[in-house]
Amino acid sequence: MLRSVEQRCVTGNGEDPRVTQLRAAVSRLRRELAAHPAELPDRGVAEDELASLHAMALGGAPEIMRLRRSLLLVAGSVGSVSALAEALTQVRKAVELFGRGA
Repeated sequence: MLRSVEQRCVTGNGEDPRVTQLRAAVSRLRRELAAHPAELPDRGVAEDELASLHAMALGGAPEIMRLRRSLLLVAGSVGSVSALAEALTQVRKAVELFGRGA
């Protein structure tokens, strides 16, 4: 079945599955960052941007450029922490879902 660029699948509750995936990925990274014991110089930046990503996901239709900007800031803040790599990768993949077809 072909869909237009503006037409998206929705879950049984009417929510875009990309938003659901983004919210889950952001929640995981927030939890893992909070539990990470090391002092990170840019932890505050990462926490602020993750909060922003979470708010955008709650809003339902995030702006793609804003998602990408937040992802870059988070990656720059925690990207060198190997313990957070898998959770960060999930956030990146969730953000990339919004760029497809655009």
